[in-house]
Amino acid sequence: MIYSIFTSGGTMIELTRRASFSAAHYYWVEAWTEEQNRRVFGQCANRNGHGHNYTLEVTVAGEPDPVTGFVVDLKWLKTVLEERVLEAWDHRHLNLETEEFARAVPTTENIAIAAWRRLEPALAAAKVALRKVRIWETPEIFAEYRGQP
Repeated sequence: MIYSIFTSGGTMIELTRRASFSAAHYYWVEAWTEEQNRRVFGQCANRNGHGHNYTLEVTVAGEPDPVTGFVVDLKWLKTVLEERVLEAWDHRHLNLETEEFARAVPTTENIAIAAWRRLEPALAAAKVALRKVRIWETPEIFAEYRGQP
């Protein structure tokens, strides 16, 4: 009985799952003066913060299972995203309520790297290849991280 349309191994598929979260942040470097922070970061240096509705995209890769056709079980991947990222960051002030950004500026770039670091151990343990993490801060701005070369 044939379960898959693939007759031989080696077919690599990338699969992307999206999730959304809302969070506040501000840009500030403690070692700088207020004037320098305001000059570099502009309105984003407001210590009260401002918020975004972020979109997180996580891309995994693998060979589809010959029976299910799945690269990864999407319900499982959704759970990993919720437990590893959304529970920690959704409706939080990133500077004030998260480990990663207690000392790091929560730029879109740094958020993408931090999301990778939160997700990669769980995916690696399940033998799922993490290919990229993309964070959309606005419909016009995103950062994409593909891990270390």
